[in-house]
Amino acid sequence: MMLKIGIVGLPNVGKSTLFNALTKQSVLAANYPFATIDPNVGVVGVPDERLTKLAALSKSEKVIPAAIEFVDIAGLVKGASEGEGLGNQFLSHIRECDAILEVVRFFDDPEIGHVANDVEPAKDIDIVNLELVLADSEQVRARRDKLERDVKAGMKEATAEDATLAKLEQGFAAAKLALHTGLSAEEIALIVHLNLLTMKPILYALNKKSNGHNLDEVSDGRAERCLKLIKELGGLFIKVDAATEQELNDVADEDRQTFRQEFGAHEDGLADLIRGAYETLGLISFFTTGPKETRAWTMKKGSAAPLAGAAIHSDFRDKFIRAEVISCEDLLAAGSYGAARERGKVRTEGKDYIVKDADVLVFLHS
Repeated sequence: MMLKIGIVGLPNVGKSTLFNALTKQSVLAANYPFATIDPNVGVVGVPDERLTKLAALSKSEKVIPAAIEFVDIAGLVKGASEGEGLGNQFLSHIRECDAILEVVRFFDDPEIGHVANDVEPAKDIDIVNLELVLADSEQVRARRDKLERDVKAGMKEATAEDATLAKLEQGFAAAKLALHTGLSAEEIALIVHLNLLTMKPILYALNKKSNGHNLDEVSDGRAERCLKLIKELGGLFIKVDAATEQELNDVADEDRQTFRQEFGAHEDGLADLIRGAYETLGLISFFTTGPKETRAWTMKKGSAAPLAGAAIHSDFRDKFIRAEVISCEDLLAAGSYGAARERGKVRTEGKDYIVKDADVLVFLHS
């Protein structure tokens, strides 16, 4: 599976800069609203040292990382659902995404304007989330109109879906995300086809500025209010310096940490972002390796071996017999697959085996 993430946020908070840093593309990023007027899409290979080490061990001809597709849309503004700005025109582009990355400005800088002339990240989150709720509300209302005839005819499935949609409307009226409306698993299954924006998990990217006036370095309550709100929303957050990460695009890998320290950005914000995305969605990576290629695959945490095999080919799920399993750490420590087998580190597992992060797998099928 390829993870797909939609990037949203107010205008001028660093969305396109972060997109450029992630994808090493050069979309327009400017100090004014709506610099992005068409949705931009970029596919990013997930950096993983384990993959590189496995490829070296196997002397692989190709190395294929797991991939994430990022979709960047125009900035949302208050009133977007009523036609203000351009962002609402492009929300349809992220309905097919697995998760939302919400970029939030987390620094003061008088030279960089704020659409509301007030840097208050908790308010920014409320504005963006409300516009997502209003967009979903419009879609739910349209769906209920379409179901009306079938509901009047007493059709059971239509009636059940309509009741679920009514429950969503009640939540939306209270400005709740669909995630927080208390739907059961059965109710979620009835409305999953709508791809509601507010049913998607949200990862918040708090965009800082190196050597700037970052809100977590001042004691005025804004950072605390923001983090409290994210916790109440059940979301996760990462801190990133989008501008610095973009500047590091052209720096050689071996020099990046030195430059990072000079910029005052000691952590790899993009790596943190990708880890946060995996955690938000409950994903893990497993590996296949050999002379032809070493590859990382993405799957849901808690999935059994046949489902992992399906990521490679449907035969590995439908005709699954067993899988040989070894942890990446054990394989690298042994120095070769043969040595690992001699040490008893290679196990044979059946269809009930739950794949773990960093497992190296060989699938056998009929």
